[in-house]
Amino acid sequence: MELKNLFTFIVNNDALHARWLNTLSLMENTGARKISASEDPATVTYIILKHAAEEHRHAFYLKKQIEKIESEKLPTYAPNYLLAATHSKRYLNQLDIDVCRYLKQALSLTGKELRFAAYLLVTYAIEVRADELYPVYQDALTEAGSKVNVKSIILEEEGHLEEMINQLQQFSVDWQIHANKAVAIETALFENWVSEVKAEIETAA
Repeated sequence: MELKNLFTFIVNNDALHARWLNTLSLMENTGARKISASEDPATVTYIILKHAAEEHRHAFYLKKQIEKIESEKLPTYAPNYLLAATHSKRYLNQLDIDVCRYLKQALSLTGKELRFAAYLLVTYAIEVRADELYPVYQDALTEAGSKVNVKSIILEEEGHLEEMINQLQQFSVDWQIHANKAVAIETALFENWVSEVKAEIETAA
């Protein structure tokens, strides 16, 4: 099942759609908290603060979108309110762990430098993914005539990707090599996560 078909199936089932939105909200919130956790209290930049704030807003916005699916109320991120709850909660954490492991081996980074480099690469990989995922999801929403809309998130995520590329270019002349590695790590985790979402949906259907 391709992403478009998966999203079309989800969008046409209110219970699944609400849990999908809640899952995306969880992941945006996790990303925002990870950005904040990587901040250095003295040297945190405007771009990092802006990015964390916008990711928190995305989490809130997605949560609010659930209200447009009138029959569904999902007050928290409890497992029964999510899709593939275990993998959804573990996805970003595992990406962070794997990228940190790569940076230690490839660049021998530690401490503050490791945290900042991991922020750059993890966030870049996530923005590449968001740049693919949200437009496909929006297409499914539009075709279904859904009241739910993620166009504002798409615009901001495009801006985030540009900002991450600019920061990575300042970080290393070899930034593309490291960024490609982060994307490869993320791709494996994403495919595993999507498989779990599909399996849960097929069980529920």
